[in-house]
Amino acid sequence: MSTPEISVQELEALKKANADFFLLDVRNPDEYAICHLEGHLIPLNELPARLNEIDREQDIIVHCHAGGRSRKATDYLIQQGYKRVRNLRGGITAWANEIDPKMKTY
Repeated sequence: MSTPEISVQELEALKKANADFFLLDVRNPDEYAICHLEGHLIPLNELPARLNEIDREQDIIVHCHAGGRSRKATDYLIQQGYKRVRNLRGGITAWANEIDPKMKTY
């Protein structure tokens, strides 16, 4: 199974258009404190216990630092029956490199 993905450019276009989507950040709180995209923070290890916080009918974009954890989270959500979920290719690192070079990185 291929994990559905979205590029940082596509995410930027959605943000600029004020599109309705749920941005899920699966990093840890210490990482979120360094930099974030104003997404909903649910660390990957807490995801199974916090599924009730995610609307199954909404478009969901999942991100992490570089894309590995968010890929796992995306695949997990799909396995749980979520239909409209995509992984942010390259994570917040790609966002900082390609969209917002002033963003603090780690």
